Amino acid sequence: MAETHELPPREAMEYDVVIVGAGPAGLSAAIRLKEVSPDATVVVVEKGSEVGAHILSGAVVDPIGLDTLVPGWRDDPDRPLKTEVTDDRFYYLGPQGSLRLPNFMMPPLMNNHGNFVGSLGNVCRWLAGKAEALGVEIYPGFAAAEVLYGDKGEVLGVATGDMGVSREGEAKDSFTRGMELRGRYTLFAEGARGSLSKQIIAKFNLGEGRDPQKFGIGLKELWTIDPAKHKPGLIQHTFGWPLDTQTGGGSFLYHIEDNQVVVGFVVHLNYTNPTLSPFDEFQRFKTHPLVAETLTGGKRLSYGARALTEGGWQSTPKLTFPGGALIGCSAGFMNVPRIKGSHNAMLSGIFAAEKIAEALAAGRSHDEVVAIETGWRDTPIGPDLKRVRNVKPLWSKLGTIGGVALGGVDMWTNQLFGFSLFGTLSHGKPDYATLRPISEVKAKVYPKPDNKLSFDKLSSVFLSNTNHEEDQPCHLKLKDASVPVRENLPKYGEPARLYCPAGVYEIVYGDEKNRSDPRFVINAQNCVHCKTCDIKDPAQNIVWTTPEGGGGPNYPNM
Repeated sequence: MAETHELPPREAMEYDVVIVGAGPAGLSAAIRLKEVSPDATVVVVEKGSEVGAHILSGAVVDPIGLDTLVPGWRDDPDRPLKTEVTDDRFYYLGPQGSLRLPNFMMPPLMNNHGNFVGSLGNVCRWLAGKAEALGVEIYPGFAAAEVLYGDKGEVLGVATGDMGVSREGEAKDSFTRGMELRGRYTLFAEGARGSLSKQIIAKFNLGEGRDPQKFGIGLKELWTIDPAKHKPGLIQHTFGWPLDTQTGGGSFLYHIEDNQVVVGFVVHLNYTNPTLSPFDEFQRFKTHPLVAETLTGGKRLSYGARALTEGGWQSTPKLTFPGGALIGCSAGFMNVPRIKGSHNAMLSGIFAAEKIAEALAAGRSHDEVVAIETGWRDTPIGPDLKRVRNVKPLWSKLGTIGGVALGGVDMWTNQLFGFSLFGTLSHGKPDYATLRPISEVKAKVYPKPDNKLSFDKLSSVFLSNTNHEEDQPCHLKLKDASVPVRENLPKYGEPARLYCPAGVYEIVYGDEKNRSDPRFVINAQNCVHCKTCDIKDPAQNIVWTTPEGGGGPNYPNM
């Protein structure tokens, strides 16, 4: 077996446009490129084992993106979204009761009628078929692991990761060298906290003059329920319990087709108590009478978790750099109060594709397509984000009661008069800097799961169909292996063991009785690729990198 540092050069394939990520943004860009420039060569590389395998979203889909990209999609008998919203409910929860908010009080942009509920993963599978029919090459199971740069620092494309490398870094008998995918332009559509997008933002200083990006963690389960309780098209959102009034977040429960519902929970990652566990808050939430009534007697089919971008208007980085652009949630186009991002992801892919096509037609390559950066605010994405720009900062500064109330007022003034009483508020600290020392907080204690409505992490990860080749280098890198025990454990109780929704991180004691000789253990095979550790680690010591292609969750109908 050869050491990996003795490796031969990678083979290279040349394209006009390379797209990283087969999510709604990447696939929309690929489709639009081939529509505008049929002769352009376009490739999409996707780290999931198949298109849709790593896609996790609520999802209530605003159809503006699909209507723009595939105007006749509603007439397709195989269309991926078939259930239209019929009943839209908002609740504030207490420990046992709930207060329904009248729909007439909600700003018009919060109205979900005309939207569709379903699986965003299935939307992506359907879009992939459209893209391939146009001649787009799509390679699932290959993780883009490295950005390729030219002599002047311009982006030339990406390289996929080597496969068949042992835990010790040696080439196994199954070793296969990664490929270089070179393009005149490269679009990064990796979703929230994409590993290469993060590098690009840092290298080209794309966040200069912008607020830090803000994030939440979304957890989701798919259930089949008693047909008598099933109400296709009913959606409900809640805020309040089980979170305290200083911790942002909320829930969703959507009735989709085939006697199925999706139930999920979002916790804003600027929370302050290091003993908070988003996973356990989600499990508690399902025991509330409003939710338990629907789920009792049902069966949990699948589970997943994913970080989502929440910074919006203030936090969107500069999108362009020499040789490419950021699109979708790599750029951070989610609308927080609407809990929707797929429509803007698609619109950003379409817009970027049109500007890239103009550059290709002009014979350009590897330069900066500045029209993407200067023009996106004039697309429907701009007003969608600008109208809600203060909702998240108000919630963070004033807590759930005051923040949500004033956020609603702010959305109304933006809707009716086109301005905000608050101007544009700043988000403040990045999420990793918000934790208080464990000595300053009341430790949270969570009930044991009942295995009927609430469950443990490991049984949940099993339902995510997560799989990684065990004999491979750990894809969760520590900049300094001593930090978790030396710094994070005494100060914060090592919050990685709690904010991770998959049981990846744990503290193991050599002497459990006396809790001495602690070690930080990484169970990388459990990772569902949510990226929360990369975001929330207070020391910014954990770096999420791509594992061997095809590894991770395999989400069906999520």
